[in-house]
Amino acid sequence: MIKRRIKWTIGLLILLGVLAAILFYPLPMLICPELPFNQLYKRALSVFMLCILFCLYRILRGPTAPDRIVTIDIFGILIVGLCAILSIPTGRTWYIDIGIAWALQSFIGTLALAKYLEGKGFDE
Repeated sequence: MIKRRIKWTIGLLILLGVLAAILFYPLPMLICPELPFNQLYKRALSVFMLCILFCLYRILRGPTAPDRIVTIDIFGILIVGLCAILSIPTGRTWYIDIGIAWALQSFIGTLALAKYLEGKGFDE
């Protein structure tokens, strides 16, 4: 019980440290360093990248299949948000098209995995 609390406390401190670092020192732009992003977009992209890393960790280490399905759905939502954030400063509308396609594909994939876990076929 004590080991579990220590692990949770260490994890919480690491998470708070990373979030504080993002708020005060945003990560450098890896996608388009030549574009004039302001600080809000840099921080938003940094937070999205951090959340995506957490989702990838949960997908790999998820204890059960339903946990992984929920995480994949959250990952899809984060990708759609990332596409929306990228489309604003760049002015390119094809990011929105990618986000819409990703949302549709994520929804269909989540439904298919849920039906598979229930043991039903795709035609039922």
